[in-house]
Amino acid sequence: MQYILRRLGFYALAAWLSITINFFLPRLMPGDPASVIFARFRGQLQPEQIQAMKEAYGLSDAPLHIQYIQYLSSVLHGNLGTSISAFPAPVTSVIATSVMWTLLLGGSALLISFTLGNVLGIFSAWKRGGLLDNVLPPLLIFVGSFPFFWLALVALYFLGFKFGWFPLRHAYSDKLQMGWTWEFVGSVFQHLILPAGAIIVVSIGGWVLGMRNTMINMLGEDFITMAEAKGLSQNRIMFNYAARNALLPNITAFGMALGFVLGGQLIVETVFSYPGLGYQLTKAVSSLDYPLMQGLFLMITFAVLGANLIIDMLYVRLDPRVRAS
Repeated sequence: MQYILRRLGFYALAAWLSITINFFLPRLMPGDPASVIFARFRGQLQPEQIQAMKEAYGLSDAPLHIQYIQYLSSVLHGNLGTSISAFPAPVTSVIATSVMWTLLLGGSALLISFTLGNVLGIFSAWKRGGLLDNVLPPLLIFVGSFPFFWLALVALYFLGFKFGWFPLRHAYSDKLQMGWTWEFVGSVFQHLILPAGAIIVVSIGGWVLGMRNTMINMLGEDFITMAEAKGLSQNRIMFNYAARNALLPNITAFGMALGFVLGGQLIVETVFSYPGLGYQLTKAVSSLDYPLMQGLFLMITFAVLGANLIIDMLYVRLDPRVRAS
């Protein structure tokens, strides 16, 4: 219990630091967001219009500590300001409409690559020196060495543009309305295959190699020899003894990857114009939408912290040494 409380305290401190950095960083940069925003209108605004926009964007001339307290209060109440590029939509609304597409794309790609990669890694190590072990790791290293954006562009050109097998852009057909219909779900699945496939192909090699190498080390441990001496079945030794212990490092990596799902697929979403958080972040940077950039930064940071907290809890369940400590 003390371990869990310590971890909760650590993550609460990290969340507060993230919010603090998110507040001070734009204000420490040369110039300020307000000047950049108003410069875009090239003196076309009257003073009262500028004041109204400042209030709408949550910008203030109050002392810094007062602004900081107001910012903390707003974040705690779920108010992240108003988006400039999607004015007058709140930042929370822009994030809410995009996060489901990012979770669908990144979550499905991560789960498939993690599951498939670990299963292949287990069998590759168990049949060490076999055909699977000799062919798979070098092939996946070769494919995984390609730049992410390059592979996505190649897939888009050949499978989408040249052969016309998959859609070129967006998350579903422009002719459909969102709803739980077979036609809409089928369109979402069709639009998902190409971007998710690009992520899976590039990332699966890391899971396979990580699991294979850890599994090989586990197979040399004394408890595996003991299990074999007791006459346990091969499947039980492979999955319940070797794979379960070898999975721990990959679970840590899974937690990190889960956290970065919200922001780590920026390039793929941009290449395929997939309307997720990465695509929104690109638009926010190009349009100098500071409130949206800050909101996305907080969203990604909280996601990473939340994922690591879940992994810490899983470690308590899976590793007896953590429970003992």
